[in-house]
Amino acid sequence: MTAPFGPLTPDFVLTAVEATGLRCDGRLQTLNSYENRVYQVGIEDAAPLVVKFYRPERWRDEAILEEHGFLAELAEEEIPAVPALDIGGHSLHHHEGFRLALFTRRGGRAPELDDPAVLGWLGRFLGRIHAVGARRPFVDRPDLTLRSFGEEPRDELLRSPFLPPDLRNTWQSVADQALDGVRRCYERAGVLPQIRLHGDVHGGNVLWTDAGPHFVDFDDARNGPAIQDLWMLLSGDAPAMARQLDHVLEGYEQFAGFDPASLHLVEALRTLRLIHYAAWIAKRWDDPAFPAAFSWFDSPRYWQDMILALREQVALMDESPLTRQF
Repeated sequence: MTAPFGPLTPDFVLTAVEATGLRCDGRLQTLNSYENRVYQVGIEDAAPLVVKFYRPERWRDEAILEEHGFLAELAEEEIPAVPALDIGGHSLHHHEGFRLALFTRRGGRAPELDDPAVLGWLGRFLGRIHAVGARRPFVDRPDLTLRSFGEEPRDELLRSPFLPPDLRNTWQSVADQALDGVRRCYERAGVLPQIRLHGDVHGGNVLWTDAGPHFVDFDDARNGPAIQDLWMLLSGDAPAMARQLDHVLEGYEQFAGFDPASLHLVEALRTLRLIHYAAWIAKRWDDPAFPAAFSWFDSPRYWQDMILALREQVALMDESPLTRQF
């Protein structure tokens, strides 16, 4: 098994940070991240910083710099996202085959997504992010499409050794039905604007303080429909999600327009995430952090549960989409 981040010993991390011109005080704390490696580092006579080492070969430099540029635009508009620091005229640094960036440390807690006021606040800031994101598209970052988030991940899983042989045909059949359902949802939604998105707005990527939320980890930023950054804030049955959606949109529409046709995509995007997430784990299995964190992934029970989840999504995608209550 290879270890893409194997060289990242404490001494390597501190040396890489000091190669940017900063002076570390020796303190180092590993922060939670699977796709990349993220550390809090102590800086002499200054506040600690956060350093992110990008997964090798995932993004081209140009795509990482587009992420940094988007964050810089948001910061210029005083939108609470954490931009990469410009050190010596560069936000992206290279050290012995690794790419890294440094960020101001920002703390916080998980948002209370059952609180209408919190949902409205998140909606306002997502509306502001999307107003900036709609100015122009990413060029080097990919689009969120049925192909990239559904068909290609399905094919990768079918080529992988993880699908149990006795479940393979059933899984493939249900996955194909689910992707047909996604296709119909896209047809019902029609052509929607594709804007620059955060791409992965779940509770772990929003940190809440007494001053409100700030958004972290734009590593999955890409072009896509605005609803991608909204639907993961919704949970529960359809009436509960409809109420939550109203609170989010009450804030969102103060800064950005919302096309109700995009509600046809809520369950379609949830379906794509199920398939894409499984393929993501499969592709990263050579990273020792993944078998340790996702030990259930290569068990028959996981694939049985996924078949059931995809069948539920097939049914949900044929139902009427969420509707706003007011």
